[in-house]
Amino acid sequence: MKLDVRPMLRGECDRIEVDFELLPFEINGASIDSNVKVLGDIVDTAGYMRLSLSVSFDYSGECARCLTPVNGRYETEFVRTVVSEGTLSEEQLEEDIDEYVVLENGVMDIDEQLREELILDFPMRLLCSEDCPGLCPKCGKPRREGDCGCDLTERDPRWDVLRNYFSEEK
Repeated sequence: MKLDVRPMLRGECDRIEVDFELLPFEINGASIDSNVKVLGDIVDTAGYMRLSLSVSFDYSGECARCLTPVNGRYETEFVRTVVSEGTLSEEQLEEDIDEYVVLENGVMDIDEQLREELILDFPMRLLCSEDCPGLCPKCGKPRREGDCGCDLTERDPRWDVLRNYFSEEK
């Protein structure tokens, strides 16, 4: 979405409403079920422009521990300072890239920055619950359904020589 901020730069207004949607995309293994809704505004306070957006969408995926379906709603805030092209040096922009949106000829394109922020901010793994016990590593039965009876003791093969030594001694 390209936002035209030229009326604000000319002094015609001090606030621009933002309301648009991003197309769904896959994010960290979860699929977004609806368009990504973006609402907010750009406010000019004595030459200091601030972009504030609220982002929300419904998602679905699998629990990383037990593979059950997980559905939810994700909401986050996206806040940046708006600067004109050439205002900041390349070093300043590289250092604080997450703090600024740069205007090019009075227009800003925030789609890519917004997608990056969502990818970085969205949980890396989805869980059905924080205390999900996962699956049995031997039989694959969900542990929340109860004990499966599998023997989960693992022996260290490095100790087999000693174990055999003591069994031969008897």
